Amino acid sequence: MMTNNVIVIGGGTAGMEVAGQLARQGCRVTLVEKNQETGGNVNNWHHLFPDRRAGKEVIQYLRSQIDHTAITLITGNTISGLRHDNGSFLINTSGGDTIAADAVVVATGFDLFRSERKEEYGYHIYDNVITSADLEEMFREGEVRLTNGNIPQTIGIVHCVGSRDEKAGNLYCSKLCCITAVKQAIEITEYIKDARVYCFYMDMRMGGAMYEEIYREAQEKYGVNFIRGKVSEVSETIDHKLLLKAEDTLAGRPVKLKVDMIVLMAGMEMSEGGIEVSEMAGLNRGANRFFAPADNHFGSNLSNRKGIFYAGSCTAPMNITETISHARAAAAEVIDYLKEKI
Repeated sequence: MMTNNVIVIGGGTAGMEVAGQLARQGCRVTLVEKNQETGGNVNNWHHLFPDRRAGKEVIQYLRSQIDHTAITLITGNTISGLRHDNGSFLINTSGGDTIAADAVVVATGFDLFRSERKEEYGYHIYDNVITSADLEEMFREGEVRLTNGNIPQTIGIVHCVGSRDEKAGNLYCSKLCCITAVKQAIEITEYIKDARVYCFYMDMRMGGAMYEEIYREAQEKYGVNFIRGKVSEVSETIDHKLLLKAEDTLAGRPVKLKVDMIVLMAGMEMSEGGIEVSEMAGLNRGANRFFAPADNHFGSNLSNRKGIFYAGSCTAPMNITETISHARAAAAEVIDYLKEKI
């Protein structure tokens, strides 16, 4: 019997958007989030590209989406079981609930690459080697400082940490590292007068609206230096500075740069929660280990199991705009599926 009950796994950008869309279309939605609060990775970002919008504004919008009587929110729970039984899906949560649903939307998002896996960059080895997420936390707190409390004057930014990296097992581009680096480089110069910022990149991939313009502005207005070269090693000097070694592939010469702080642009990986759901539900994953859509062109929301749908960056790296659009498309696919079952 059809009840129009839908369970959404993951309460980040995609999960909140798809839950709100489905509720307004007459579905009863159960939204399950592993953390104690919704919002996912957006909770960690101070300002967003390309317009430097406050991340909290997007969170406010998303939370308004799930402020609906037809949505039941369960936080602090993971999915411990998912099976199909007599035409319905039965989902078990770590809190002991069993939820019946006519359709399932997987919106488990992504995890940031754990930068300590790249030991040559010195994360968790040397003071003042931080990640892009760590820097956003400093921005939220209102100041950028070294571990000794001093203000850094020279900052190196390393692109593609855990992306386009055969050694890390990730051959794909995370798509958002370059624009994040550009945004953060500009913000550093706004927080620290006369700061010298150096971005070490493999290729600048500015594939989004206004991205190329921001990249140009970073150079012309803010004086950010961009060096095409892969960083090979980071070490600490006797005066507790960080020595960054790379090769400038445009100039054809090695580069050694002493800096106060290094920021690692961590790439995106399939989330651990997504991997667990894929294994318990028998969902296919691609070579990049994200969920494999039924068709890359016209079935990106569809899984290999009828009645289970995908929303957002659990299928591939996406920015927030793309994630919201993908979530809305997922809602449309679910509504069509439920109509067909009536």
